[in-house]
Amino acid sequence: MTDSDLDLVYTTLCKTLTAAGEAQAPLYLARLAMLCMTELDNPQRALSLIEAARLPVVAPTPAA
Repeated sequence: MTDSDLDLVYTTLCKTLTAAGEAQAPLYLARLAMLCMTELDNPQRALSLIEAARLPVVAPTPAA
């Protein structure tokens, strides 16, 4: 996936979550995750991605 593709997909996801509303967003994300896991069709890869998503996001430090 190119950077442009990734930007398009992520932007579409954000807009869809906004349209779904705060109450429905977790359900939408759960369904999306299930669909992605089904398409991936690789349990070990899915487990690795779940673990990677669990790790804290570290913000880059500003340059001095």
